[in-house]
Amino acid sequence: MRGLLVVGDVVTDVVARHRSPLATATDTAAEIRTLPGGAGANVACWAVRSGCPDVRLLGRVGTDAADWHEGALRAAGVRPLLVRDAEAATATVIALVDAGAERTFLTDSGAALRLSPADWSPAFLDGVAHLHLSGYLFFAAASRATARRALLDAREAGVPVSVDPASAGFLAELGADRFLAEVEGAEVLFPNADEARLLTGHAGPAEAAAALSRIFPLVAVTVGGKGALVAESGAVTAEVAAPAVRPVDSTGAGDAFTGAFLAARLAGADARKAAESGCRAGAEAVISVGGRPMTAGS
Repeated sequence: MRGLLVVGDVVTDVVARHRSPLATATDTAAEIRTLPGGAGANVACWAVRSGCPDVRLLGRVGTDAADWHEGALRAAGVRPLLVRDAEAATATVIALVDAGAERTFLTDSGAALRLSPADWSPAFLDGVAHLHLSGYLFFAAASRATARRALLDAREAGVPVSVDPASAGFLAELGADRFLAEVEGAEVLFPNADEARLLTGHAGPAEAAAALSRIFPLVAVTVGGKGALVAESGAVTAEVAAPAVRPVDSTGAGDAFTGAFLAARLAGADARKAAESGCRAGAEAVISVGGRPMTAGS
């Protein structure tokens, strides 16, 4: 097995779990933790947790928290390729997690979306069997150009590419057609049900998955606690149930699925088996706070 390179966001997560509804203009009791996160970084950590022995992460962080994030990634077994930004702070997300474990994000992208083409080198692909791009990169001009450059260089080198659309809110702002044009050439797409709906206009996740698989050779749509759908060549080829668990925090569940799915594929698993691995990781992710495996620098 050769390496996995993830290009994406490294984020400081402030996770606030509140059992009662938010009370406007006054206090709401909450349990608050500050943790390392970011979709790209989470995927990398879950890929290591799922057995991938060589995982590298390219991302941009502020000098304010660079040492902390680098240490957390190394502790998780990830090889960090972090660009330090002296002008912008590390991206920060406030995750408001309600009693049902559903999360709402307040996002300050900070240094993450300042990842520039000058930060990228085709040499990063040496020894890499797969490139994964966090969709957050496609929501700002500089990081979008970087992600597109990485995708094209990977294609030229014969390295398959996957993309996670990352955010239904940001995706709606960018526009489905623009996003699909930017990620053209990717072999694998990892949307959740809301993102798949936005990208296709189909209300049902199965129909959306099938439609997307006419554009991308392999599509895995996550459907929350129900599991995931795999689609290839215009048809759903597998429906995988998620293990039944009592969720605490849904932050990072999709990242866990993606990391485990990619690790399984790199180990030789077919798409169904990879989705089963992804669903197990997603179920593990939601029973603890934050988006990383519990042993990953937490």
